[in-house]
Amino acid sequence: MFSHVMIGTNDLDKAKTFYDAVLGTLGVAPAAVDGHRIFYFTATGIFSVSLPINGEPATAGNGSTIGFACSSPEQADAWHAAGVANGGVSCEDPPGVREGGLGKMYLAYLRDPDGNKLCALHRMG
Repeated sequence: MFSHVMIGTNDLDKAKTFYDAVLGTLGVAPAAVDGHRIFYFTATGIFSVSLPINGEPATAGNGSTIGFACSSPEQADAWHAAGVANGGVSCEDPPGVREGGLGKMYLAYLRDPDGNKLCALHRMG
């Protein structure tokens, strides 16, 4: 459904350090840098981070969450740990199993250095 997701940052170097570490736990190669943007290419789409082209500060979307698929709870935990070690902040409940109308899932939540809310998600059988 999606070709790419792009979010804003106020510090491209800090964002690259954070996302190289976090996405590296998911097997994603370090970002390609294109001037004011960085890109993470996968077989299923592109995730990118950009300095705003209008020159205004980047802001996090209230109510927005970007979810990253994980192959196991252990991978979600590694994702979360890499994020916290590289400038992210844990948010919501600690990483763990949640059950609801969409089934049983293992979730871990972070805010990146710019305040964007991220989730690592593993759907459990």
